[in-house]
Amino acid sequence: MEKVICALWAPEGESRSDYAARILKTLPAALKAAGASGIRLNVRDATVDPATPLNQQWQEQQQDAVAQFWLPSANAIFRGPVDAVLADHGSRFEAWLVAESTIIPNADHAPQPGQRTWGWSQASFISFLPEQSWMNSVKHWHSHHARVAIDTQSNFEYVQNIIVRPLTDNAPAYGAFVEECFPLEAMTNPYIFFDAVGDEEKFARNTKDMTDSCAGFIDFAKIDIIPTSQFDFADLDD
Repeated sequence: MEKVICALWAPEGESRSDYAARILKTLPAALKAAGASGIRLNVRDATVDPATPLNQQWQEQQQDAVAQFWLPSANAIFRGPVDAVLADHGSRFEAWLVAESTIIPNADHAPQPGQRTWGWSQASFISFLPEQSWMNSVKHWHSHHARVAIDTQSNFEYVQNIIVRPLTDNAPAYGAFVEECFPLEAMTNPYIFFDAVGDEEKFARNTKDMTDSCAGFIDFAKIDIIPTSQFDFADLDD
């Protein structure tokens, strides 16, 4: 099995909230019928509007949703039905083959079939530092930053997806896709985000440690970080 990450763009004139509502109704079943499993959608709906100031943008226009799923093979000659479904659900899609590493599984607020997962999900398309080798960037990310992200934030789910290769011709050249889930209050309260409510010293330490660690492998000029609502459809596999 191979995992695929797809960025989706809404048709011109359709609001993100309307687009989110539409694809939640039809895309999961369509992907399942085309051969996908373990389907998850991340959408930019009204619930995550308060987190807009946390958005970081490289792409113009920026992604409106993300589809995550597994295929027996992501090879182009077998992916046609899935590509057709994705093309039918937006103005544009781009896809990447990834290798998933679950750092923090969501044990505290487990997704419920077809329902919005508790909290909110920060979906991050990141690029590695151009002046640093791919190997050293991954080493820093996996061997140092993962621990920092656990220790300095209130994340209750943390999944790293290293990009193996693009699957579409115009896919932006990211190095990884990361999904982290936080309490809703973390959208507007940085003390909650950095797990330091009522503790100024811890807040200063956590923000510095996180900023310093990110600077060790991320190209901040080429990232897209978007707030999303997570909807999991793994129940379709039953």
